[in-house]
Amino acid sequence: MVFTRVSCISLSGFRKLQTTGVIYQASKMAECVRETEGDLFAAPKDHSLAHCVAADLKMGGGIAVKFKQVFKQVDELKAQKVAVGGVAVLKDGERFVYYLVTKRGSMDKPTYDDLTKSLEAMRKHMDENGAKKLAIPRIGCGIDGLEWSKVKGILNSTFGQEKDVDIVVYNFVPK
Repeated sequence: MVFTRVSCISLSGFRKLQTTGVIYQASKMAECVRETEGDLFAAPKDHSLAHCVAADLKMGGGIAVKFKQVFKQVDELKAQKVAVGGVAVLKDGERFVYYLVTKRGSMDKPTYDDLTKSLEAMRKHMDENGAKKLAIPRIGCGIDGLEWSKVKGILNSTFGQEKDVDIVVYNFVPK
């Protein structure tokens, strides 16, 4: 039996352990997140988009401002009445735009647990609707202050068992 240190696991029951440096059996792991530099909004149109928001949907700071400007439809999002740990969804042509509701109010901070629940809700929607490609920023790591290494581990844990899901993280580099 081969063991190795990795950043993701596909067994959700072990999610809390993944960032503690515990060693897991390699055959149960999958890395599904790849990173690139660039503008998220220039991602191919066959990639759905996602970002984190508060349940109040004010979207007054960070990349959320750009999502609000580009996709509008805030009233449609509010009508979905999504609670913390859920996901609001807009359709943009052939792709979806996911609003991961990770905190109650705009001034609050998300928890890793609420982010995980929102990601699981998004994964369920993606599965049900055949969405296989996703472009995201370093979700929860800007204004919200989550640690990217932990968030990446949660992404890999949540989507690692999905062999045909492509997740591209866009790291914005100002020119």
